[in-house]
Amino acid sequence: MSIIYVLIPIAMLFVLVAVGIFFWAVRSDQFDDLEKQSVSILFEEDSNQVESTSSTDTQNVKDSQDKRKNSPSE
Repeated sequence: MSIIYVLIPIAMLFVLVAVGIFFWAVRSDQFDDLEKQSVSILFEEDSNQVESTSSTDTQNVKDSQDKRKNSPSE
């Protein structure tokens, strides 16, 4: 029975710590955008890749336009 006198204050301490961490997270904007982090890893691109991809895409578009101009139309 004397162990209950130790366990209750320990449980209350855990609750106070958990509530403190929760309010810290709310104040520091941890819950502002819950969807962004789960999706950002899927669509994140390096700036070098974006530049090389866009230049490659531009070249592909120019090539396809040249092919259309040079191909005989039916």
